[in-house]
Amino acid sequence: MSGRARRRAALAAASLALGASPALAATAAGPSEAVFLAQIVALVVCGRLLGEALQRVGQPAVMGQLIAGILLGPSVFGWLAPHAQATLFPPDPAQKAMINGVAQLGILLLLVLAGMETEIALVRRVGRQAASVSLGGIVVPFALGFCVGELLPDALLPDPQRRLATSVFLGTALSIASVKIVATVVREMGFLRRNIGQIIIASAIIDDTIGWVIIALTFGLAATASIEIGPLAVSLIGTAIFLVAAFTIGRRLVVATIRWTNDSFVTELPVISAIIALAGAFALATHGLGVHSVLGAFVAGVLIGESPILTERIERELRGLTQALFMPVFFGLAGLGTDLTVLGKTDILAMAIGFVLIASLGKFAGAFLGGRMAGLSMKECLALGCGMNARGSTEVIVATIGLSLGVLDQRLFSIIVAMAVVTTMAMPPTLRWALRRLPLRAEERERMARADFEQSSFVARIERVLLAADGSASGARAADIAGAFAGVARRPSRSPT
Repeated sequence: MSGRARRRAALAAASLALGASPALAATAAGPSEAVFLAQIVALVVCGRLLGEALQRVGQPAVMGQLIAGILLGPSVFGWLAPHAQATLFPPDPAQKAMINGVAQLGILLLLVLAGMETEIALVRRVGRQAASVSLGGIVVPFALGFCVGELLPDALLPDPQRRLATSVFLGTALSIASVKIVATVVREMGFLRRNIGQIIIASAIIDDTIGWVIIALTFGLAATASIEIGPLAVSLIGTAIFLVAAFTIGRRLVVATIRWTNDSFVTELPVISAIIALAGAFALATHGLGVHSVLGAFVAGVLIGESPILTERIERELRGLTQALFMPVFFGLAGLGTDLTVLGKTDILAMAIGFVLIASLGKFAGAFLGGRMAGLSMKECLALGCGMNARGSTEVIVATIGLSLGVLDQRLFSIIVAMAVVTTMAMPPTLRWALRRLPLRAEERERMARADFEQSSFVARIERVLLAADGSASGARAADIAGAFAGVARRPSRSPT
């Protein structure tokens, strides 16, 4: 691109940032680094400001990033200043590809973080109850969403020949809770150590895991107009082999790789590089099997989160990069792709309201019934139904994948994103209302007191125990004490002799 075109794009972006007249807006010929940087700045700054505002009123910050994209997109900014909006976000495919690459990397890192938040030990503790809640909370809304997809008129489908894949995506979008949103709200409310809080998070973990397996399998289904036994069997068998290999050989490989990187490298942030490389390798493995790469990234995150080398500092560094850059870009672009002006049509608006009602009532009823089948009380089931209703980031990722595969069009994509925003923002106040009705049990009070004591102790902040000891009785006793400290802090210890 010529230097004159570069200067014109930079001037237009700067003028837009300063609120200048849209008459200065002009689309450069070809991709522009200046426009790319202006897009990054706009999405990061607007996402941060709106995220901060929403979090201050008790809403998840990620919703601010999504709403920022909606405001910068055709729904608001494009309606108020179409020329300026077209300058900042031009329709040129090459220009879009630049920032879409950042967003695609953001999807993988988001799935890695979601996997790292998957507490396998928590699922084991409340596995039976969480499995019942998750199963009920998936089956009911999935069936409703699938039926909606099958009943939609052909005019509302991007490709009527692939109605089955669209129906599966709609069922998935209506049924999967966002573990990130659920965990964040439960932690912020201080209910993580209570029984119901653990069941809610464990159920969301199972939801997410099942959801990514479904999406991975649907990736192959989206390429055909109907179910073909051969390709579907290959996808199922390939996914099963991958999961078995990942949680056996892969688990040891991940732990050994992170340990070796941490012990051998002297440069800064080597473990972060190892995590990104492992996530990419797992994503490529699932892609090679014909299922979606998101499954590989999610499983890699689960295994990485179980590594004893993964300290709070390392996790915080990875989370900081993802939350500061990749999340605002990805969710902002999802918001940009959401055209709420389509809701101005009566039939589309009615369908959007129907989606919100089906998603909310279906999830509530399924989780409530699942809790009752697990023997939980009415008040606990009420909290479960409210807590599992947040769709948030998960549905946005699902909708983005469906749009890219051509099984969702712009109208259905916008409806799903609107549904995700409404259900996510309704979840915190309804969950707070339900949890206030639950009395604190004696065992929960004791667990919370013990956890507060352990957290305030210096042992919880130990990152690694390294002890040089000989073979004497004193050395053996010192090794036992070091092992006890490492066990409490769940950190690796090494005692060279």
